[in-house]
Amino acid sequence: IRLRLACGLSRRAIAQSCRLSVSTVSGYLGRVAVAKLGWPLPAALDDDTVLERLLFPDEHHPVRTRPEPDWAAIHRELRRPHVTKQLLWQEYREAQPDGYQYSQFCARYAAWANHLPLTMRQVHRADKKGFVDFSGGSLPIVGPQTGETSAATLFLAVLGASNLTYAEPVLHQDLPTWIGAHVNALAYWGGVPAALVPDNPKVGVTRPDYYDPDLNPTYAELAQYYGTVILPARPYHARDKAKVEQGVLLAERWILAALRNHIFYSLAELQSAVALLLERLNARPMRRLGQSRRELFEAIERAALRPLPPRPYELALWARPKVSIDYHVAFEDHYYSVPWQLRGERLDLRATATTVELFQHGRRVASHVRSHVKHQPSTDPAHMPAAHRAHLEWSPSRLIAWGATVGPATAALMEAIMQQRPHPEQGYRACLGLMRLQKRYPAARLERACARALHFRACSYKSVVAILNHRLDEEALPTTTDPPRTLPHHGNIRGSRYYH
Repeated sequence: IRLRLACGLSRRAIAQSCRLSVSTVSGYLGRVAVAKLGWPLPAALDDDTVLERLLFPDEHHPVRTRPEPDWAAIHRELRRPHVTKQLLWQEYREAQPDGYQYSQFCARYAAWANHLPLTMRQVHRADKKGFVDFSGGSLPIVGPQTGETSAATLFLAVLGASNLTYAEPVLHQDLPTWIGAHVNALAYWGGVPAALVPDNPKVGVTRPDYYDPDLNPTYAELAQYYGTVILPARPYHARDKAKVEQGVLLAERWILAALRNHIFYSLAELQSAVALLLERLNARPMRRLGQSRRELFEAIERAALRPLPPRPYELALWARPKVSIDYHVAFEDHYYSVPWQLRGERLDLRATATTVELFQHGRRVASHVRSHVKHQPSTDPAHMPAAHRAHLEWSPSRLIAWGATVGPATAALMEAIMQQRPHPEQGYRACLGLMRLQKRYPAARLERACARALHFRACSYKSVVAILNHRLDEEALPTTTDPPRTLPHHGNIRGSRYYH
């Protein structure tokens, strides 16, 4: 000010002297002219703060003349698939031509978002992720008969974009409970997100790993059935599943705490109470967004979820049994057959409530109706070797029926052979031997030989073979009219008088 008013220097000379740009000097001199200052300055302006306020009256108190966007609505829209800040800014400028430029739009949105809770800073797209976990707290269930107390924990599932929460009390954290709760959560949502983010429970993740975790086969099959994927959170990184951690906190506050003074005598009674409080939780408006979880879900996420399959997933248990030498595998103390060529191999076994299937390298090789009878086999005849199958197909009635095709004496001999043995199967081989004799001898000779064996009560395979070899079947059988044979006279025969 002094160089201009007292010394009369030009703007360029003042800029060179003060090491400022010419435009900056021109701005300052313009403000001096507006304030109508002279040199020397009045004593009241000796304070730099007072002089600054005179020359820059609106520097620290900007006047907002541009229309402010609805940042809560912007935040909700950013959760929709494929929606970007650039698109929302264009829509904002079309509605408000005098609105902020894109850089200010982004900067002011970031300043607004900084006031959201930490768990809200991640932007979750609709249909992208669902987060699942068990709660830490529990509620007691008292047995009405024994008075024993069982602790029921909550299974929680939270959608990433809308925060819609599903809660179900469970008594166990085993595989059937884990899978069943997932099925119920997806049915409650009415759709399937693109990914499910669990913690690393043993029931779902058999071996946690940062790069390539091993999933439980049943859990992986559930994901494949519903067309989603499993993305386990990193071990000891709770922020990877911050949504469900917040859901657990809310459930403990608004469900478990609300039921702390109630006594429940069955799991069904507790489930009904939890379902009522769950609907209240999802209907409560969220303070920052001004909408409830249910309203936000209906607005942005329901239509984005993938459709459910026609039928819910059926729980399946997996195992890797080894095929025994009798071409059967053991599962829960029952034995299921596989093709005999696979003896000694390890197969993948999948068991549902009604069916047991066996796979080799992903190809199904056997299927059986599931049986709970202990220590008994379920055998498919097609899995047996030809010799075993042929042996199994023979029965006493079938053998006798075959013997009848040769003649009644053959059938009667076979029946007599099996009756003489403690168990009919002990006579199978003798009867099968008689069948093979038909390949060596005519059926007529075999029939006469069997009749002769029956007559002399020599009911055995060896007797029939001896009769055929000595051609005794060609001799006539003795009748009742034939005179009894007498012994020939011989010096070594004592005679009947010797014994009296």
